[in-house]
Amino acid sequence: MIIFDDIGSYPLPAGVNKEWVAGAVKTGDQKLVNIIRDTMRQKIDAGVDVPTYPQFQDMTQQFLGIINDESAQEEPLIVRREKARIMELEAIEEVGTEYYRKNGKKLNVRVCVTGPVELYLKQFGGTAYKDVLNAFAASIDRFIGNSIDNAKQIRIATVSIDEPSIGINPQIMFNDSDLIDALEKAAKTAAAHKIDTEIHLHSPLHYKLVCRTPSIDVIGVESAANPSYLDLIDKKDLNDNDKFLRIGAARTDIFGMAAVLNEKYGTNVWKEPAKLSEITTEMETPAIIAKRLEKAYGIFGDRIKYAGPDCGLGSWQSQQLASSLLRNTGLGIKEFLKNKFNR
Repeated sequence: MIIFDDIGSYPLPAGVNKEWVAGAVKTGDQKLVNIIRDTMRQKIDAGVDVPTYPQFQDMTQQFLGIINDESAQEEPLIVRREKARIMELEAIEEVGTEYYRKNGKKLNVRVCVTGPVELYLKQFGGTAYKDVLNAFAASIDRFIGNSIDNAKQIRIATVSIDEPSIGINPQIMFNDSDLIDALEKAAKTAAAHKIDTEIHLHSPLHYKLVCRTPSIDVIGVESAANPSYLDLIDKKDLNDNDKFLRIGAARTDIFGMAAVLNEKYGTNVWKEPAKLSEITTEMETPAIIAKRLEKAYGIFGDRIKYAGPDCGLGSWQSQQLASSLLRNTGLGIKEFLKNKFNR
């Protein structure tokens, strides 16, 4: 069984921008709540098994804004449990109610939190203060715990810790032991609830570090745009440490794919957005996605537990285009499973 999930970020509707979102979060604007709900419905309708709450906020500021608020702190950089809220999860409770009425079961949801290393780099850069890193980790664990405890009409089925800088950013000065300790602390509550816990990496260069982190059991690999990333991972390491993979089965590097179309047509496709539809009608089709999964399965077999788009879709041109990619991804996963297992 391969579970179809998505990373989280998504295009805003036409006429809405990030600046408006930042203000709407502060004022509790109902329009933003409605946008979040409508987007979640799009993900469900596209067939995502475990959709992530729609991410429209800045990935670091969403958490740092609360963690750095002295009125929300238990001690410096450690947020009080009741203040560790992800407002998007509260917004989609209504969608969960609709889903339950229609399907007779709770909606499985993926929670994505920005990891302690990423938060640390944003606020402190290349210095290395282990106690500060652990404070961020403790706060992130509280966001996860609060999300689990307060989920009513939804079920937190997967937690993802987003750490794009690990393996890429040379500013990281912490040793492996410090990084493992921080990731373990951030994932502690999710693991205690036996919830699948992923780490979303942009490069699997340091995947062995995650193999040594007991609380994280799924390693994300952006292998659709970068097939060679699969060559960096040894299945034996996964078996020996009982780790699984989340495979990127559909490309999300919209600018790279648009560049191919620019060359094909000798034009700027961003000014002719209709041509961008070729991304989902010719470049990222269900058949191509199924072939990627077949190749990855040939290497890792049942160590693949999740599949979906490489990364988030926030930079995509429209919600319609993003929804088409999600739909193609789901169809590609189904095609692979049917061909491989007659399911």
